Amino acid sequence: MRDHPASLMLFAAGFGTRMGALTADRPKPLVEVAGRPLIDHALALTDIGPVRTRVMNVHYRADQLIDHVADRPVTVTHETPDILDTGGGLRNALPALGEGPVFTLNSDAVWSGPNPLSALAAAWDPARMEALLMLVPADRARGHAGTGDFDIDARGRLTRSGPLTYTGAQIIRPDRLSQVKQDVFSLNVIWRQMEAVGTLFGLVHPGGWCDVGHPGGITEAEAMLAETDLV
Repeated sequence: MRDHPASLMLFAAGFGTRMGALTADRPKPLVEVAGRPLIDHALALTDIGPVRTRVMNVHYRADQLIDHVADRPVTVTHETPDILDTGGGLRNALPALGEGPVFTLNSDAVWSGPNPLSALAAAWDPARMEALLMLVPADRARGHAGTGDFDIDARGRLTRSGPLTYTGAQIIRPDRLSQVKQDVFSLNVIWRQMEAVGTLFGLVHPGGWCDVGHPGGITEAEAMLAETDLV
């Protein structure tokens, strides 16, 4: 089994209900920010050395997403009849991802600054970590409500509840997924197990991040990218 991630899971199966009319006729990953679909912003981040295999899950208006990536090196897993959530979706994709730790990335966010996947790969320590989550301070989490998801100690270990927001990017060992009995479940289930044994770690992104899960996030993401272009 490999110790460093070479595969990436891109979560793209959601209904995008918070987008309202924008997702009435298309899946959320095809909503455009700064002239590019969200899925293209996400895929651009995956163009780094460690990533050899890309897997994307689909469900709502799946045919549109499948067509969109048809000429790209992306394997698609179609979740049907039900969406499996992040934990179930990752477990369902494991035959395509292969063994060992994997990157995961949400498709409904836009980033600025250093590539978060490259930073995760550089900080990954397989001797200590079962998961390494990319975080931003809640007061810098654009387009996102809430006071944070995690706190981090001096060694990088995470505990629940704190001033840092999870961004949807991480490296994770999928070994614990096989122990979950439910078909549909969140990765929170195994994060809690990792936290209990001290193998859940975090890294703080120094650049910008914007949640584009709702229409207001589009405006905020475009403003963030415009600010970056001016620097």
